[in-house]
Amino acid sequence: MKKISLIIQREYLTRVKKKAFLLTTLLFPLLYMGLIFGTTYLGATSKQKLSVAIIDQSGYFPDSMLKQSNLRDSSILFTAVSDTFTPANFRKNGFDGYIILPEMEWQRGNKKIKFVTDKTHGLGTENIIENKLNLIWSETVNEKLGIGNDKKMILGSSSLAVKEENLENKNADSIVASTIGYASGFLIYFILLIYGSQVMMGVMEEKTNRIAEVVVSSVKPFQLMLGKIIGISLVALTQFLIWVACIFLVYFGGKMLGSGNAFASTMVEGIQHSFASVNLPLILFCFAFYFIGGFFFYSSLYAAIGSAINEDVREAQSLSFPITLLIIFSLVMMTVAIRDPNGPVAFWGSILPFTSPIVMMARLPFGVPGTVPVWQLALSMSLLIIGFLCTTWLAAKIYRTGILMYGKKASWKEMLKWAFRK
Repeated sequence: MKKISLIIQREYLTRVKKKAFLLTTLLFPLLYMGLIFGTTYLGATSKQKLSVAIIDQSGYFPDSMLKQSNLRDSSILFTAVSDTFTPANFRKNGFDGYIILPEMEWQRGNKKIKFVTDKTHGLGTENIIENKLNLIWSETVNEKLGIGNDKKMILGSSSLAVKEENLENKNADSIVASTIGYASGFLIYFILLIYGSQVMMGVMEEKTNRIAEVVVSSVKPFQLMLGKIIGISLVALTQFLIWVACIFLVYFGGKMLGSGNAFASTMVEGIQHSFASVNLPLILFCFAFYFIGGFFFYSSLYAAIGSAINEDVREAQSLSFPITLLIIFSLVMMTVAIRDPNGPVAFWGSILPFTSPIVMMARLPFGVPGTVPVWQLALSMSLLIIGFLCTTWLAAKIYRTGILMYGKKASWKEMLKWAFRK
């Protein structure tokens, strides 16, 4: 046990003392938030404005209605043109395309309208044009049917709003649960990929530098592998705890400032209301459990691959691809589970050890024991423990052979022979 603790201490301190650790700890939350808000901002500001000429042969799309539709949505501007307009020269006249509205009866407006242009703009542009024309057409039909403004207001305000109410948890909020589920799942996804590959690269480095030959002369290969996995997992856990501490500092700091600031007070109240809909202590405990369990499950496999590789990075990528694919598949199942947290995909994804660290963390914010029964949570945790014990045992047998083998390219078939060799 003393030898394992020395390996853990070495792996932990050598990584925590690096400047890269401090930079990633500080910059990752900022980069993550910048990615979310940056993509949203770019999506909102990078909309292309198109100018479309409208040749109205039906008489149901007057210039006044076209201008009114431009006020509602300025991403595509409609301009009525006269009969003398030459469609072939639309680009010379400053238009990005044109639409010919043929003669039609207002009782039968089911016509296929063509938007003629010299570029392919995609489905988004087609949908906007279609919605704007249909809105004008509906106003024309309402007028023909004698539906006045008062009746339009009644029709426009007559709608039913559905809000789910959970009898087990009156504060339940599906939007908050989905947001926390996405954040937790993505965070575990990034940690498994980043730190799992660090375990693999660390084992490869020790093997190629022949450090492992010296170390295994005094410790067993299993002790060396276990020490590396625990040490690097503690590095990841340290980063997570620092991020959690920063969240609480911002929360309580904002709460103190909020007593004298109306805006800050409103923001803190909104955060309190959001967290009131979830069992935050349970979420944090389960996150730590699934983070550690998932990390042990996958990092032991990464360590086994690292021990079987010599110096070829491409070989490392090809052998680790199936494991990386499992993590990506877990992320895909997470998105399905958030849309339907009670469905069969969500259930099996949160039970199987290969996917449960990500999928179960996406389901938990929806409620325990409402959406996730206690027996499902207990079964998922038990299977994850059994899973990482099995993968650690198999990886240790591969590691024992591969760490001292040089000059031979390994394959999954070869590694399975090492794993089941008596």
